[in-house]
Amino acid sequence: MDEKPTTRKGPDFCSLRCGLALIMHFSNFTMITQRVSLSIAIIAMVNSTQQHGPSNASTEGPLSDTLSNPNRSLKEFNAKTSVYQWSSETQGIIFSSINYGIILTLIPSGYLAGIFRAKQILGAGLLISSLLTLFTPLAADFGVILVIVIRTVQGMAQGMAWTGQFTIWAKWAPPLERSKLTSIAGSGAAFGSFIILCVGGLISQALGWPFVFYIFGGIGCVCCLLWFTVIYDDPIHHPCISVREREHIVSSLAQQSSSPRRSVPIKAMVRCLPLWAIFTGFFSHFWLCTIIITYLPTYISTVLHVNLRDSGVLSSLPFIAASSCTILGGQLADFLLSRNLLRLIVVRKLFSSLGLLLPSLCAVALPFVASSYIATIILLILIPGTSNLCDSGFIINTLDIAPRYASFLMGISRGFGLIAGIVSSTATGFLISQDSESGWRNVFFLSAAVNMFGLVFYLMFGQAEIQDWAKESTITHL
Repeated sequence: MDEKPTTRKGPDFCSLRCGLALIMHFSNFTMITQRVSLSIAIIAMVNSTQQHGPSNASTEGPLSDTLSNPNRSLKEFNAKTSVYQWSSETQGIIFSSINYGIILTLIPSGYLAGIFRAKQILGAGLLISSLLTLFTPLAADFGVILVIVIRTVQGMAQGMAWTGQFTIWAKWAPPLERSKLTSIAGSGAAFGSFIILCVGGLISQALGWPFVFYIFGGIGCVCCLLWFTVIYDDPIHHPCISVREREHIVSSLAQQSSSPRRSVPIKAMVRCLPLWAIFTGFFSHFWLCTIIITYLPTYISTVLHVNLRDSGVLSSLPFIAASSCTILGGQLADFLLSRNLLRLIVVRKLFSSLGLLLPSLCAVALPFVASSYIATIILLILIPGTSNLCDSGFIINTLDIAPRYASFLMGISRGFGLIAGIVSSTATGFLISQDSESGWRNVFFLSAAVNMFGLVFYLMFGQAEIQDWAKESTITHL
């Protein structure tokens, strides 16, 4: 697959595959807002300025009592929403529980999506996550244990929805359009982060924190309706696709195996250096990205001394930059391929290099411009923006080297990324607790070093042709 693919006309915006990308964009938007909702709402849920009752109990009557009286003002309702006595340690457990849930289902769901109908697995994951989001305010009244259980199950549901997407793209995305289509879909996560950080606090303040869950849980249910109505596992069985588009997709994927696989060539995968290059890239990419997502408000508040309201707005800006760069990067990557300007492997390594090198340079520069408000904000915006150029690099490389196992391998890849996130968050907390100024400098230097390791490893061993063990003619057992 490293050879230059046959040049074909790219998708117009009225094509079904572009519609599929937009619905996946909406799905990823929904899942990330549901994931971050608790981070926004918990500020009001544990507001220590209000009177506390017993642990896990609200200061007022149940939510239903408030809603049953239509004469109560919205302001009064907001003042009487529940407040809980959750310690910082308890909050940390609640936040991390969704990550453990995702880890539990990443690999199994990726494997099952390659055997059964990916549409059903993805749709079920999105629906379960949306319903649990709606149920979260009520669960909080029952106790913190139930909240942790719900967040864990929600993580498992989102793990199902994240990984199965690549099984659908393996059947819907022509090789020359993969970067474009997957970048449109993937940018939903960055755009969702931007929206929830912008409006989540406003919703909590104006309507009460439960409405953060009700609104984005409801949006998820609407997305599920679209998903089950419009999405099909492959273009061959879609009733509304045009003959021209169906023939274009099928012919472009003619050399790619599409038969279902029951066995996974584990031994061959373990010995495959191009696959380890992808895993290493994921580990490096998620290391810095997790630090930015988790500690960006803290950095803006402590280093720039910005108040809480402005900190939320500033924290959202990098994610709109990330969403834009994801889409633009995908467009540019497919343009280079469709015009036969660069080979596929060169495009993958080029965007991987930009996505790992540029944010590393910005991170290293941050400690030296801390005295400049504008320079710091610009660098903080550029880090996630340039980092998302990786979406046209190693992020989708599994579609090139092993399309039959794309979802399974994506599950493993994201597992490496989540491990990196857990380690980097822990290391960051330890470093900045020792000394704030030198701690942040060490955090950014370490992140740059991890990125450089991942980049060098991928440049040395990354490939773009289908591996022998991933071809249909190769029968390898566990």
